[in-house]
Amino acid sequence: MITVVKRGIVLSRTQNGFECEGVLNPAILQIGNTVHLFYRAVAKGNYSTIGYCRLEGPLTLVERLDEPLLYPQRDFESQGMEDPRIVKLDDTYFLSYTAFDGINALGALATSTNLKHFLKVGLIVPTIQYNKFKRFAESKQPLNEKYIRYNKRDNILTKRNKLVFLWIKNVVFFPRKIGNEIYFLIRIKPDIQLVKVADLSVLTQSFWEHYLYHLSDNIAISPVYAHEVSYIGAGCPPIETEKGWLVIYHGVFDSPNGYIYTACAALLDLDNPLQVIARLAYPLFVPELDYELTGHVNNVCFPTGTSIFEDTLYIYYGAADNQIACASVSLNDLLDELSLT
Repeated sequence: MITVVKRGIVLSRTQNGFECEGVLNPAILQIGNTVHLFYRAVAKGNYSTIGYCRLEGPLTLVERLDEPLLYPQRDFESQGMEDPRIVKLDDTYFLSYTAFDGINALGALATSTNLKHFLKVGLIVPTIQYNKFKRFAESKQPLNEKYIRYNKRDNILTKRNKLVFLWIKNVVFFPRKIGNEIYFLIRIKPDIQLVKVADLSVLTQSFWEHYLYHLSDNIAISPVYAHEVSYIGAGCPPIETEKGWLVIYHGVFDSPNGYIYTACAALLDLDNPLQVIARLAYPLFVPELDYELTGHVNNVCFPTGTSIFEDTLYIYYGAADNQIACASVSLNDLLDELSLT
């Protein structure tokens, strides 16, 4: 068993209106000794914006904005910008997030060259209703019943005068191109899927229809173990190591006390991330401390970003949808443990 150290709370809510209900699920970008956090800040009414703070070293807070860095401006994100992740791809910072309009939760993207000013690209996943998704996804082979269970949503096509779309979220980019193509992960419950494109401009509705027609060919990781049996989702941006892409993701299982979110680990092939080289048969860490067990959503460890100092991998996560916490592990020990699986 790998040894994980819980480092405690990194960031808590303040009395500022935009984050008075909670802070959680941060995007993490490390530049040298500096760790930038772009975090989900929740106001009353579950309205989310993206706040910013800066650490020196993995845990020492030195700067924090008292207003949102990014906030909803478009109809598709009118109820919030949630759960960001960030990577630097070539010379551009890619900040992906979940756009929520009160009904639909869909992956969106903003880009920057300086981390101060961001250009919103918009939604990068399709707006497709469940019945149409089902026709595409099961046209070649039967659809896993969990897709039906988690996405049918009573087959409601409209709600509060809005179309109801299939939720496609947890968009996480790889930090470099592979074979001159951009790779990113998405999540349609219950699996983690992989997308690769030469350029983001090809992400048209027709592209996605073809992609969904071949959905089974694009599944990167599926639930296997008891701690992730309900569903899984992309977590932190993949970390390139000599042994493969290290992916820290979240696994969910249903219990008498509701869903329990855990942190999980897998290795994907460097040239073909659809190939899983290894994965832990047990959770990397689970909710066990008070701040992980009790909050806006109980029993949640939701990893979304990492930093590396010497051999120590720091994993930042949303704790009970209320605060931001950190856990650490020896990177080499984790890779060695994965190599034994």
